[in-house]
Amino acid sequence: MNKLGMIGVLMGGPSSERGISLKSGKAVLENLKQAGVAVKGIDITTEDAGENKRLIKSHKLDCAFIALHGRFGEDGQIQSILEASKIPYTGSGVEASKLAMDKIASLGIFAVHGLRVPRYKTSDIDSYNPLWKAHNNLGFPLVIKPATHGSSVGLSIVDDPTNLERAVEEAFRFDPRVIIQEYIAGREITVGILDEKPLPVIEIVPKNRFFDYEAKYQKGLTDYIVPAELPGNLIKKVQSAALSAHKCLGCFGCSRVDMIIDKNNEAFILEINTIPGLTETSLLPKAALVAGIDFTGLCFKLIELAYEKAKNKPRR
Repeated sequence: MNKLGMIGVLMGGPSSERGISLKSGKAVLENLKQAGVAVKGIDITTEDAGENKRLIKSHKLDCAFIALHGRFGEDGQIQSILEASKIPYTGSGVEASKLAMDKIASLGIFAVHGLRVPRYKTSDIDSYNPLWKAHNNLGFPLVIKPATHGSSVGLSIVDDPTNLERAVEEAFRFDPRVIIQEYIAGREITVGILDEKPLPVIEIVPKNRFFDYEAKYQKGLTDYIVPAELPGNLIKKVQSAALSAHKCLGCFGCSRVDMIIDKNNEAFILEINTIPGLTETSLLPKAALVAGIDFTGLCFKLIELAYEKAKNKPRR
């Protein structure tokens, strides 16, 4: 394993997803240790670029394995620091990370590329007008969520106007911009992308109303069907859409595309995650395992791709 060099697993971070990031990072760290890799865990606690650059440099890394979720991990900031430090790193580059983290920007790009997305409106905290609901043409229920958070943080489903303001205020707690989106009833699925190829589709069956924070991270609250029991032509359709979403943002290495299939078997893209979770209940490892890639193989593949990206010779 010496050929991999010294790997630093960056985890934690200052975002609302710090706890989940620590779980992902520790899972990767322990797995690589058991595989005989030279590896260090690095807890990121601040957004200060200079401090993080000094911290990372002090560990003399050959490659960084990014296990940071949310702000500062998925939005291009840590990627910029690693680029400036000339350290190869796992996952997408700076610009793709920024676009994927910004759900408003990514939804717009998906639509421009002909990918189906739910109807939505956007608002920012300075210009939000509660009276807009009198002219709401999206109907109810509505999905209200922050523009730049993952793990369903700050997300609400609103069934009637009386609860709308509370949901919008909750979303504004996490981001100055929010998305107000039509609610599409249907089957929740996710498609992982690894090395520019789609993995088996997973159907997500939460026991809560939707795949919220609790359902994602508490054992027993969600059933996962992998591979999803969908018609073959629909499987190909959603895998193709997921790969298109990955490519049109310029993502690299891996991602996970969350979608919903309505009663007419139309698939809508909800969002894309450039640093999917790597906890024991996470979805990318489940899909990879069905494709014949165990957790160690997944970690090794991401490191291998990091070195390829650094050489600017990504495989197609």
